[in-house]
Amino acid sequence: MRKLSILLALTAASPALAASKNPFSAYFWSLGNTDLIVAIAFFVFIGVLIYFKVPSMIGGMLDSRAEGIKSELDEARALRDEAQSVLADYERKQKQVQEQANRIVEAAKEEAAAAAAQAKADIEASVARRLAAAKDRLNSAQASAVKEVRDTAIVVAVAAARDVVTKQMTAATGNKLIDDAIAQVDAKLH
Repeated sequence: MRKLSILLALTAASPALAASKNPFSAYFWSLGNTDLIVAIAFFVFIGVLIYFKVPSMIGGMLDSRAEGIKSELDEARALRDEAQSVLADYERKQKQVQEQANRIVEAAKEEAAAAAAQAKADIEASVARRLAAAKDRLNSAQASAVKEVRDTAIVVAVAAARDVVTKQMTAATGNKLIDDAIAQVDAKLH
């Protein structure tokens, strides 16, 4: 109720305010009405904008901006397509490099296996050569030992025979042995 009384008081105090809203009142069409002045200024402003072709200029600017955006979008699409092709190319190259690396690893494994087999064969051949050389040295040492034993036995036998012969031999027997030895040597040389 209090609000209604305040509203009635405002309406009674300013009759021009109530008349300014009514287009059928005389005050509405007078220059004292600020609403009318604002409306006239607005329409004049719109007219000036139309006279100087501002809407077409704004439309042209918007159209050029739209064309710029469209060209940027087309450029972005082209860049994206190029990037995708470059990515596909790099992925293909990466696969090729991976395949090549796998081939290199396999070849290295095969070469390592072949080198290991060759090294094993070389070691076996070297061991066989060393064994053969050791056997040859052993046989040579054995032959040398047998010869040395034989030579020692001969020397001992000759010494023993000399001792026996000198004890049992007389001058006549010695001469006969010398003659027999000379005859044997003569027979063997001719």
